[in-house]
Amino acid sequence: MSAAVSPTLRRLQRKVWKWVIDPYTTPPPAEQFGPYERGDFFRFTVLHRSRRSRARVGQLHTPHGVVNTPNFVAVGTNAALKMVDQPRANDAGLELMFCNTFHLMLQPGADVVAAAGGLHRFMQRDRPLMTDSGGFQVFSLAHGSVYDELNMKTRKRELEGRLLRVTEDGATFRSYVDGRILTLTPESSVQAQKALGADIIIPLDELPPYHIEPEALRRSVYLSHRWEARSLQEHLRDVRQQAMYCVVHGGVDESLRRLSAEYLTALPFDGIGIGGSLGKDRQELIALLQFLMPLLPADKPNHLLGIADMESIEQAVPLGVDTFDSCYPTRLGRHGTLLTRSRGRVRIRSRQWERVFEPVDEGCGGFVSRHHTLAYLHHLWRAHEPLAAALLTLHNIQYMCDEMRRLRERILDDAL
Repeated sequence: MSAAVSPTLRRLQRKVWKWVIDPYTTPPPAEQFGPYERGDFFRFTVLHRSRRSRARVGQLHTPHGVVNTPNFVAVGTNAALKMVDQPRANDAGLELMFCNTFHLMLQPGADVVAAAGGLHRFMQRDRPLMTDSGGFQVFSLAHGSVYDELNMKTRKRELEGRLLRVTEDGATFRSYVDGRILTLTPESSVQAQKALGADIIIPLDELPPYHIEPEALRRSVYLSHRWEARSLQEHLRDVRQQAMYCVVHGGVDESLRRLSAEYLTALPFDGIGIGGSLGKDRQELIALLQFLMPLLPADKPNHLLGIADMESIEQAVPLGVDTFDSCYPTRLGRHGTLLTRSRGRVRIRSRQWERVFEPVDEGCGGFVSRHHTLAYLHHLWRAHEPLAAALLTLHNIQYMCDEMRRLRERILDDAL
């Protein structure tokens, strides 16, 4: 904001907002944020734009190194990649990793991570990190994921009572760790992410379900805009060499997506997140991106939240998407599936691999393909050895990093 607001006044404003604000109240205009000089600690450089599509090759420059784009961002929910340590992930080529603020706030606590010197020191990672706001996890307590919602895999009684209420102030929920009742606000989310110290942080937003009435979705978009503006104000008070991405909302409603993109891209965010409900299937996702991507600024990086299967990536990169995060590739590994170029998807428990004394993936130079055969991995899985899940997960990270590198090469050759 152009003028400083005292903490006492902010608390009073929040108490008033909590009870009397109109759900369609517009968020503060861009002029209220004043001039913002972006430091050289974070910048995005476009190296090449394809002549065939909107695809581009770029570089994110952060305090902890460079991220080549387009790229895959692995999810390390609790400041750890399940089954894979940081040196192995580095060797596989993983340049950017995503950690979840919600889980880290509850265990071990953002203050503990801060006392350790921040996430990088705490988890011994010397490459860039992203953290989310915690909003996705909080609102998933109310209705599960879109997959759960569409397939009714999550029983309502399992979720009831966890998200207690949503007000203008924030979201109040019950901790799954110790049962405490906590309120996540735009300000407290940013403060937690300051304590964690990631290179890229995300403002608090509301995540509505896929099945929602149009007017409820519109109210949600307005609420997210007000929360994101408050998050940005909190961030700009103490930047700490962190970049903040906004999150564009609106579900699959094109008019709301346009409204959200126009408002949020006018504010001094460092990058653009694409979030909210992204459709019931890949076809709806791609249709949404075809509409939305031309509305986003060409000089800022963008990130597609929660999507990182190669089928979606291969269709989204030509539309101009820069980075993708998901736990999908690593989860597949932990559950016994290898992603390979030479054999497609390999379910390692199948007896067909029992006597295949060949590398996992022909032409792959990763640790697993260099050192282990399909027969050995099949044996480990059948014997219930934990090493099996670790090696499959590591290979899938290698696969994703290799595929993203190939996509960048194709863009540079104007073949994509």
